[in-house]
Amino acid sequence: MKTKQVPVIITLVAGLVTCLIGFMMQMNANQFIKTLVVVLISFYILGCIAKIILDKNFTEETEEATDEAVEDADAESSDEDINAEESTEE
Repeated sequence: MKTKQVPVIITLVAGLVTCLIGFMMQMNANQFIKTLVVVLISFYILGCIAKIILDKNFTEETEEATDEAVEDADAESSDEDINAEESTEE
C-alpha cells in the first residue's frame, strides 16, 4: 500500500477544517495564523505516526502472504515430483 501521502492528506484536511472554523468564528488574523500553524504541525506529526503504523501492519501482512505463497509452491512442486516419479515407474 502506498502510504507516502497519508501525512499530507491528514494535514490538509486538518488545515481545511481549521480554516472553515476560523472563518465562521471570525477570528482575527494573528490568532488564526498561530492556530493554523499549531494545527498543521501537530497533525503532520500525527500523520507521520499513522504512516509508520500502516507501514508496519501492511509489511507484516505482505510477508505472511509471501511466506504462504512460498509454502504453497513448495507443496505443489513436491506433489508434482511424486506424480512424475509414479508415472515413470509405470
